[in-house]
Amino acid sequence: MSRDLPTSIAYEMPLEDTAHPAVEWSLDPQRSALLIHDMQRHFLRPFVAGEQPVTALVENTRRLVEAARAAGIPVFYTAQPADQPTDKRGLLTDLWGPGMTGDSQGAEIIAELAPQEGEVVLTKWRYSAFARSDFEEQLRATGRDQLVISGVYARIGCSVTAVDAFMRDVQPFLVADAVADFCREDHHQAVQWVAACVGEVTDTAAVLSAWGGAGAAPDSVPEAEAGAADLRAVGLRAVDLRALLAELLEEDLTDLDEEGDRLDDWGLDSVRLMTMITRLREQGIDVSFEDVPEDATFAELREIVEEGA
Repeated sequence: MSRDLPTSIAYEMPLEDTAHPAVEWSLDPQRSALLIHDMQRHFLRPFVAGEQPVTALVENTRRLVEAARAAGIPVFYTAQPADQPTDKRGLLTDLWGPGMTGDSQGAEIIAELAPQEGEVVLTKWRYSAFARSDFEEQLRATGRDQLVISGVYARIGCSVTAVDAFMRDVQPFLVADAVADFCREDHHQAVQWVAACVGEVTDTAAVLSAWGGAGAAPDSVPEAEAGAADLRAVGLRAVDLRALLAELLEEDLTDLDEEGDRLDDWGLDSVRLMTMITRLREQGIDVSFEDVPEDATFAELREIVEEGA
């Protein structure tokens, strides 16, 4: 009998682990590639919105993507298709059932990590990103033999991809605070096993440092300049909040009725809201997922944020 994905996943993202790597590889931006593994809506729905580990998972992965792009490091994605014929899905059907069964929205990579033009999305048919794909050939073509792995699920696809990379003489680096699993024990198991058997276990801060610091969270907030619109750089102003919202929604908010329009009607789902809250907290703004009602307008959101500033 096939299994279903769990529900209500919530646990503290490990900030450090007791893994003792069997190797001591050094991450080199000239040799690195970044893999964003299965960060699709379908696979993030089981997590409790606004709580760990998914808040840290999304934010740390976003920082890795930004750093890779800034450093000219290739970014690859895996994504399972919405429709998976039984002959292509194979034994996965026996273990996990038929898959997404036509759920095109569930198959989407979350907007916060959306691939840019030129970035490769590998169609995922098995646990490993290398299976039934030309991933190895693409890595070789770009001169990359180190693979930084982020995404879900840590002990399943992420770990198997790490094994497959190792078997192909590609050094895998599993980012312990940018992966997640069904529970903390499963997360810990993945970290321990990869460290002991096939690769290096690292964290987001170490990767950002190795890649030159791009994408790191700011240590201080400079004084805002007139017209500046990035909350991460300039602090809280109404125009900044609107710009952040437009960035996350990937929408032109010119026609937004601040008093009348519900933000969920503009696409503010739980994942985007979690990302926004994380970004606000980086600036010392005390706001939580529970503070924002499901039917909030922009005016209500602004008031909540101003109260937390």
